[in-house]
Amino acid sequence: MTLIETLAAVKPGSALAEAMEKRAEILRLSEAAHDAVLIPRDPGGLSHALRAALAARMARHNCNEVLAGHYDGLVERTGGDAATALLAQPGTNVDDTRTAEIVRHADRLTVAPREATRGNIEALRSAGVSDPDIVRLSELAAFVNYQIRVIAGLKLIGARQ
Repeated sequence: MTLIETLAAVKPGSALAEAMEKRAEILRLSEAAHDAVLIPRDPGGLSHALRAALAARMARHNCNEVLAGHYDGLVERTGGDAATALLAQPGTNVDDTRTAEIVRHADRLTVAPREATRGNIEALRSAGVSDPDIVRLSELAAFVNYQIRVIAGLKLIGARQ
């Protein structure tokens, strides 16, 4: 069973589980995307632990504590320290300018993505975030927010059965 199926509480043998079997390739690709975005071989300037903490934060912004818990565990498994783990909590203040700008942008992409502007990208660059890391951050936000919506949709479908 994939992470999405587990967190959406898809019951084995249910009509939803049968439908999901027919879409196994999508689930397999989602699992691969999870690993590619959160624990890539080359994390660049966004450590695995930072990625996981941001993912947990995004999940909490979307009121998905179960998914946040998955990512909290990943923070720990990837060697995140206490300061990184704190970033998983929305509202956490950050003193480091670079990290603060990364957190602000992750929040923006999760809570108000339509408000993201070229100026926000320039602020990331000014804070020392490289262009490849800006792309990595955008990929992370896109994946986690996709994952949250898929899980929410599957839960709704499952509840109707």
